[in-house]
Amino acid sequence: MSQSAIDIGGPAAEAALLDKLRRFRENIESVFMGKPEVVTQLLIGLLGRGHVLVEDVPGVGKTVLARAMAKSVDCRFSRVQLTPDLLPSDIIGISVYNDTSGMFDFKKGPIFANIVLADEINRTTPRTQSALLEAMNENQVSVDGKALPLEQPFMVIATQNPFEFEGTYHLPENQLDRFILRISIGYPSRETEREILRKQPAREPLDALQPVMDSADLLALQALVDRAQVNDAIVDYILSIADATRKHDAFEVGVSPRGALAMMRAVRATALLAGRDYAVPDDVKDLVVPVFAHRVVNKSYLRDGQAASNDDILTEIMDSVAAPT
Repeated sequence: MSQSAIDIGGPAAEAALLDKLRRFRENIESVFMGKPEVVTQLLIGLLGRGHVLVEDVPGVGKTVLARAMAKSVDCRFSRVQLTPDLLPSDIIGISVYNDTSGMFDFKKGPIFANIVLADEINRTTPRTQSALLEAMNENQVSVDGKALPLEQPFMVIATQNPFEFEGTYHLPENQLDRFILRISIGYPSRETEREILRKQPAREPLDALQPVMDSADLLALQALVDRAQVNDAIVDYILSIADATRKHDAFEVGVSPRGALAMMRAVRATALLAGRDYAVPDDVKDLVVPVFAHRVVNKSYLRDGQAASNDDILTEIMDSVAAPT
């Protein structure tokens, strides 16, 4: 079913959907504590019909975050532990000969789920990474020359450790560009970590989570996101920031039109999460780094003898572009 064909219903149905969205967030935050901004970013990716790359050190809750979101929706969830010996068929599936029918039966792989956790994506080979590319970009996979559509909603949450280099494979720019956001979690505060130690010595709270919505509700919320208004002034603001990245001396490659489209989807999702049916300039400002930083190629621009990060340069660009009033 296409997004345009989804009947959201009247004001009462809309209010019920927004209440489910509120409980959805609360469900996740009940087990993933102290990082509401990270939960918001993951929900932006989900509601914006995008994929999210979570980049951080081991042990800060990347898998807990993904599993909590999946368990809060009554839908199919799969986890793929990506390793150097993993083959594309291990993700997509394989055709097996059936002696009875004399035909090949296709056995679906873990990509045929609504929410897919691709753990340690940079540990698998480029060949296997490319198996995810078509699924993420086209919402389909090719098997024996045939295109098989993936069930909607469909989202990939990929994780990687940015400080681990041995036995890893760099994600190419065309793969990175398929993620609507790249986010990091960071260490919890001392108070939050104390609460985690007291309440979650094991995984019981996560295992006890119950769904608060189904896939039909999620599709309706995604359709509701499309109704959020982004006026011409904010569209021009997004385009001005994207154009500035293409002209900046620090970048070899700036933000592509696909990146600007991703920002539009993310801005609309942010508006819905904030309880608005329209976008504001601050929505763009909050998203410039998580939406754009992984889409630009840095020339290793030096400032005071040190290489400036994409985050710092994008923040400077954002500050230099006049926001609409």
